[in-house]
Amino acid sequence: MSQFSTDRAPKPVGLYPHARKVGNLLFLSGVGPRQAGSDAIPGLTTDKHGNFIEFDFAAQCHSVFKNVRTILEESGSSWDKLVDVTVFLVDMKRDFQTYNKIYAEYFKDNQPCRTTIGIDALPTAIAIELKCIATID
Repeated sequence: MSQFSTDRAPKPVGLYPHARKVGNLLFLSGVGPRQAGSDAIPGLTTDKHGNFIEFDFAAQCHSVFKNVRTILEESGSSWDKLVDVTVFLVDMKRDFQTYNKIYAEYFKDNQPCRTTIGIDALPTAIAIELKCIATID
């Protein structure tokens, strides 16, 4: 087994690698939309009390897909080698339709298995997180 981490993706919020290779499979740890090199969350602005001033779920979707792609490529895999995607949404009712639409744009050629789970919260103020499995040579 080998593990991969990169400075080109957001720093993990705990003690874990971005990805781990086992055989010809690459398992990605949960990936959110935070920007690499900072804790900035695209599409989210809060006041000093943590209340939302601006919220753009679509911006978070695009950012999380970018982060997944970066981790895949830095680990030696690629977007077209994704075989399973699990998405966690903190507000299924509000965000599922937007997620589903954007997902279809990114996966029109490669269609991995997919599971969507509604949850109460994530460790930071993000609204989406992906857990992915890909093949790797």
